[in-house]
Amino acid sequence: MPVAYLPSPGRGLWHLGPLPLRGYALTAILGVVVALWLTDRRYRHMGGPRGMIWDVATLAVPAGIVGARLYAVLTDYSAYFGPGRDWVSVFRIWDGGLGSTGMVGAAAIGAWVYCRRSGYAIGPMALAAAPAAAVAQAIATWGNWFSQRLYGAPSTLPWAVAISPEHRVNGYESFATFQPLVLYESLWDLLVAAAVTYAIRRFLLTGDRAFAVYGALYGAGRFTVELLRVDFAPRLLGIHTTELTMLVVVIGCVAYLAATRSRKGQPSAGAAASPDPPAAPGGVPSVTRLFRTEREAR
Repeated sequence: MPVAYLPSPGRGLWHLGPLPLRGYALTAILGVVVALWLTDRRYRHMGGPRGMIWDVATLAVPAGIVGARLYAVLTDYSAYFGPGRDWVSVFRIWDGGLGSTGMVGAAAIGAWVYCRRSGYAIGPMALAAAPAAAVAQAIATWGNWFSQRLYGAPSTLPWAVAISPEHRVNGYESFATFQPLVLYESLWDLLVAAAVTYAIRRFLLTGDRAFAVYGALYGAGRFTVELLRVDFAPRLLGIHTTELTMLVVVIGCVAYLAATRSRKGQPSAGAAASPDPPAAPGGVPSVTRLFRTEREAR
């Protein structure tokens, strides 16, 4: 074992009376809270209604939890279905199994439904949320540190992560420290957040295109991480299911960006959310009205 290394937590489960608290759940919750705070801050800075993000969260967050669980089950179905498995465990989310990719996707759908029903445009919200989603995943991925999953090949680098014997995969029992893919993914996600923020300003992205840039960059990073990992990961036809999922995400986002390459926003962040924002007298867009749908504006 190297002189300097990143230790793994001795435990990932605590009890607050009868209530179990798991490290992966705490990091996921922290990621969601930080993302909501960042999104609300950016949204209000763009001129959005105060408190709107937290109202949307009443639907987006529960949808995200369902999506996170569904993603975990679909990408590791053999752990829940088949001989010797109890399908009821699908509903035991307290036992572990939440996918941040599914959480972001389902939360986005929940936000769209809320905006559709309440008469607000989803574009400005997507513009505000895209960088925040990457920050949320940078935090949530540390749940794998508590469970001692998502590590790479053996390493003696000073920042290598120590993995306890019971969490080492077959063939690597004699090694103590490994490449900390959790750290790499977290740093990449923070770079994605910075890159998306820059792209929004530099290329005047609309909300949908900002989210597509985020999806393409995040998917590329996560695909690389999956290629490097040596610990257990569910497979389909010999390929990590997450690798397949990330390939679909990257290809879909890049294709969408190519199909909408002529779409531009306006110089201000708020105006960028709508290609054809309603104008106030004198031809100057009304920032407040930008956040309302055409149906409500009429």
